[in-house]
Amino acid sequence: MSGTAETNTTDEVEAQPWTKAFAAKSAEAFAAAFAEDVVLEASALRSPVEGRDNVKQVMGAASGIYEALVFTYEITDGSRTCIEWEAKAFGGKELRGSTILTVDEDGKIVRAVIQHRPLDNLLAFSNELGNRVGGAVGRDHFYRA
Repeated sequence: MSGTAETNTTDEVEAQPWTKAFAAKSAEAFAAAFAEDVVLEASALRSPVEGRDNVKQVMGAASGIYEALVFTYEITDGSRTCIEWEAKAFGGKELRGSTILTVDEDGKIVRAVIQHRPLDNLLAFSNELGNRVGGAVGRDHFYRA
C-alpha cells in the first residue's frame, strides 16, 4: 500500500475532492464535495444516510478510523467514477473496497456507494462508526457489536 502523503493516491488515481477529503480527514472537506441532497449507501450502513450535513459527519468520522488508506485504481464513465482502495484500521487490520461516486452537472457528489471487505473488519468498522456518529445521524444506521 503506497500513495502520496498529500492525496493518498497511486499514479492510477487522479486526486479529486473525494480523495483529498480522506487525506485531510475533514468533515468540511467532504461537505465541499457534496451536493445538498447527497445520498450515502454503504456495506457498513444498515440504511442510506441522506443530506450533506449527515453524510459529511459520517464521512469525516469514517476517515478518522483509517490508520492508512490508499486509492489504487479508478475508472470514470460520464458522471460515475469507481475507485478501488486499500486501508488499515484497528491496529493494522486490512480492509479493501470500492467506491462508486455519481456527480451532478456542477461536479458535486450526489451519490456515494462504498463497499468494504472482509466481513469481520467491515462489521468492526460499522460498529466503530456508529459509536462515533450514531448519536448525530441515528445509531440504527450501524451494526452494533
